[in-house]
Amino acid sequence: MPSTSTPPFYHRLSHTLLALGLIMAGFYLGQDIIVPFAMAGLLAVLLRPLEAWLVRRNVPKVVAISLVLLLAIVVIVGLTMLISMQLARFTDDWPKLKKNINDFYSDARRWIRQEYNLSYSQQDQYLKQAQAQTMDTLQGTGTLGIITGPLGTLLLLPIYIFLLLYYRAMLIQFVIRSFTDEYTERVREVLGEIRSVIQSYVVGLVTETACVAVLNSVGLLILGVQYAVLLGVIAAIMNLIPYIGGLVATALAVAVTFVNHPEPSTLIGVVAVFLVVQFIDNNFLVPVIIGSKVRINALVSIVGVLLGGALAGVSGMFLSIPIIAILKVIFDRVEGLEHWGILLGDQTTEEDINKMLRLRRRKKKIP
Repeated sequence: MPSTSTPPFYHRLSHTLLALGLIMAGFYLGQDIIVPFAMAGLLAVLLRPLEAWLVRRNVPKVVAISLVLLLAIVVIVGLTMLISMQLARFTDDWPKLKKNINDFYSDARRWIRQEYNLSYSQQDQYLKQAQAQTMDTLQGTGTLGIITGPLGTLLLLPIYIFLLLYYRAMLIQFVIRSFTDEYTERVREVLGEIRSVIQSYVVGLVTETACVAVLNSVGLLILGVQYAVLLGVIAAIMNLIPYIGGLVATALAVAVTFVNHPEPSTLIGVVAVFLVVQFIDNNFLVPVIIGSKVRINALVSIVGVLLGGALAGVSGMFLSIPIIAILKVIFDRVEGLEHWGILLGDQTTEEDINKMLRLRRRKKKIP
């Protein structure tokens, strides 16, 4: 007669780790297909309420989906035009920027010659070697994929979004029928929670990005920094990559500002603006706008972002947080995986840990 006892911990842990390893391996090997599909899934969930609103007003489903997609494309094109206008102003001032860069380059070469005793000819030789290595890298076959990859993703996204919205009911039914009848309600609950988490996260992320762009731009305009709006918008977009994007955006803004305003007070002001905006974003915008739907602790977020970057580059970094949030919803509701949900979340407090330890001590004392 087969034993009905619970499998030992190491048995369950090995199966869980094996499953996670297979998922990450599949994500890495199939990232060219999975990444655009996952992004399309996020956008489809975001656009679903508007599509449902049109369908309730007797708009045919195909027409409703097409209108929603058209609206999304118009919004994206509008933002692209705004950034392009700022870039046009940037190119108009190129002669001035080139002169400032040349002056900085001359000063840097002179400083290197004085501090490190490297002649100008030696510096030129090092620069030629670096240029040759860079050209070899750009001429490699991998670089072509890096450049054409985003273009292919942009072409696939509307197709994926349309099909996901059109076949939404069939996909949901497939997931529900994949489990036995006794788990039907629980599966429906998990799917509803996942939809709620994704909608809350994506809508909150868009709103938060707009607020960060406004705050960045206003702060840089007050300092009199050139291309303040362009730098503010770019920094807000890069802020979509948690933790790492803010650091890169600050470095970029300081570098561009240094070319036009090399005064230390201005550079310190730029850093201060980004630090203040990051403080407001992390302590007020994220908790209020995104809300408590995505409750993931900072440690798991940072590790997840780095792991996503290692698996799928910048796209993996962007997708890491919603994927971890979805995993947490599943872990919280699947028997035997609740402890993984606790590991990902941030609800456990020091008081809860102390209560748990006291309870265990009392159990040990009971004969």
